[in-house]
Parts: sequence; structure tokens; C-alpha cells
Amino acid sequence: MEKVDSRTLGLIEKAYASLKAENSQSLLKKHLTLEIFEKIKHRITNNGGTLLDVIKSGVTNPTSSVGVYAPDAESYTLFKDLFDPIIEEYHEVQGPKIQHPPQNFGSAYSLGNFDDFGQYVVSTRVRCARNLEGYPFNPLLTRDQYEEIEQDIVNALDSLDDDLAGYYKPLNSFTDEENAKLVASHLLFKSGDPFLEAANACRFWPNGRGIFLNSDASLVVWVNEEDQMRIISMQSGGDLAVVYDRFVRAVTALGDILPFSHSSKLGYLSFCPTNLGTAVRASVHIKLPNLMKNSSLLEETADKFNLQVRGSQGEHSEVEGGVFDISNRRRLGLTEIDAMVEMYHGVSAIISMEQQLEEAIKRKREKSLR
Repeated sequence: MEKVDSRTLGLIEKAYASLKAENSQSLLKKHLTLEIFEKIKHRITNNGGTLLDVIKSGVTNPTSSVGVYAPDAESYTLFKDLFDPIIEEYHEVQGPKIQHPPQNFGSAYSLGNFDDFGQYVVSTRVRCARNLEGYPFNPLLTRDQYEEIEQDIVNALDSLDDDLAGYYKPLNSFTDEENAKLVASHLLFKSGDPFLEAANACRFWPNGRGIFLNSDASLVVWVNEEDQMRIISMQSGGDLAVVYDRFVRAVTALGDILPFSHSSKLGYLSFCPTNLGTAVRASVHIKLPNLMKNSSLLEETADKFNLQVRGSQGEHSEVEGGVFDISNRRRLGLTEIDAMVEMYHGVSAIISMEQQLEEAIKRKREKSLR
């Protein structure tokens, strides 16, 4: 097995010492024991990926909850002594053998519409991460590879028809005004994420990056952001069934053309181990003014259904106006439809909790007026 050069090894050892000195609660720090570190520190993938590529972001950002990225697909095998326990804990899958089930999108219309509970859900989004087989992930891509991937994806997007059809625009063709407007509308990604930058995931920016939009912006595809593709179905309101149906049709059509990076053990392979398996994240922006004042109750209900609660602008953001971003946390070890059903039941339970608090406040107010 090829080993890293002495200079890189020195940087890896320095990074490990820094990690151990930090007051970090990351899964990286928890699972990268000295024994595992000594076992894997010399390893290098065929694309040139090292342990430094895996841990650099988590070392630079000690507030990271996970702290690791995979520079290529092989990293999940070569550095499995670190990745496997992190994956098992995050996705709540049990060893000794992680095994992702076959793809099963199920029936979109077995899901419901959150609007039936009232006007709580502001918007609904279902997205997945995909990477192309035969290419490494962000830190190891060359400028030419970014542009090759972009062209392959654009060719596939051109085949979408009917309500999925749209247009592609490279990131470097946007004016500052267009860019700011799309970012504010949650339609476009932006540079400057400290976690991705530390992971060396923003090289050659904005080359090879861009966005695809259908006619009403209910289908969005990000090209070469954190992953080579983010396929996103979204719309205002809470009609999860319609959003998921559009998502399934788009992913299926693109998957018929593009070879996605996949393993029988981990499912679809992504840059971040939180996006393995189905790599599907189903989320709502939801107004919860009363649960905002009772965050422990919200977190307790979310944990029961394996949901993740974030601020209004997603990860590492604050809650604005009582609007939360709530999504499924588990993506590995269950099918796509199982993840969607779990998310639907969890968000429904949270809405019910918010309604109970509303009623309690209403009764208290009426009592005080008597």
C-alpha cells in the first residue's frame, strides 16, 4: 500500500495534535482515537486523498458536529476505521456490518399535505446529493474535471421534459444583483462556507459551477457545490406528496443517463458522510412561535422521529420570526420512502404540539377575561 510523504505526514500529525487540544464535541474527536490514528495516518487513496483531507475541516472548525469529509469514494473504504463508527452513530445504524437497502421511492401520494393541519408550513423541499462515478470529490478535482462534470450534467439536464424542463446558467455568468436575489430566495448556493472552505471544497470557484431551474423554479439542480449534484424539488406551502413526486421523477430521469457513485454497503456516496445512503433530505420551513419558547419540547419531539432542527437559513443559522428548518436526520439504513414517512409523521407531531400550546394559551387568555 502506498504511503503519504513525510511532509504530509507531518501535517497530519500536527492536525491530530491540534484536534486533541481543542474542546470539541465532534464525532471526529470522539472516534479518532490514538490507536485508529496510528493505524490509518500513512494511507493514501489512488486519487491522492489522505487523512488530512478527511479531518482538516473538523480540525479547523472545532464547533463542527461531525468534522469529516471524504475526498473520494475510496476514502470510505481506506479510512473505514474512522468513517464507520461515525456513520453508525450519526445514522443510528448498527454494526458490525452496515448494509444499505435497495432503492425504493415508494408512492409519493401515500404521503400527506401539511396544509391540512393549517398554515404552519411556509415551504417544503426534498433534495438529494449525487456524485458521478469515476471522479473524486471536491478536494481532489482538477479545473478540467469540474468542467467535464458540468458538461455531462448539463447534457443530462437538457433531456428533461414537460414540467421538469428548464435552463442551465453557469455561476460565473450571474450579475451580483442576480446572485444576491437567488441566494435570498434559497434557489442558489453561495461561496464562503467555512466548513467547506477548510475542506478544500471551493477550489477554482466559480468555474464548473452553475444552477438549473425549471419554468416555475420548483425543480432546481445545483452543479458542483458541496456535491457534484444537488437535485431539489421545492414549493411554497406544505404539499409534501406533490414535492416528492416531482423529486422522484427528476432523480429517476437523471439516473437513467448519469452513472452515480454508489456502493452496496453505504448507498449513494457523497462528500459528507451525513449524506450517504438515500442521500435524501426532506425539509420544511415551519412557523412555530410557541415551540420557539419551549425549545426542549421541540427537540424532544424531533428526536423521537429522528428529525433535525435548524435555524431559518439552515445549518449554523439563527431562528428568525419563529420559523425553523426541520428535516429528516437519518439517510442511511432505510429506504427513500421510509425516510419520507418518518419525516411526515414527525413534522405532523410537531404541528400537533404547536396546536396544543396555542389552545392552552387561548384557554388561559379566555379564563383571565372572565
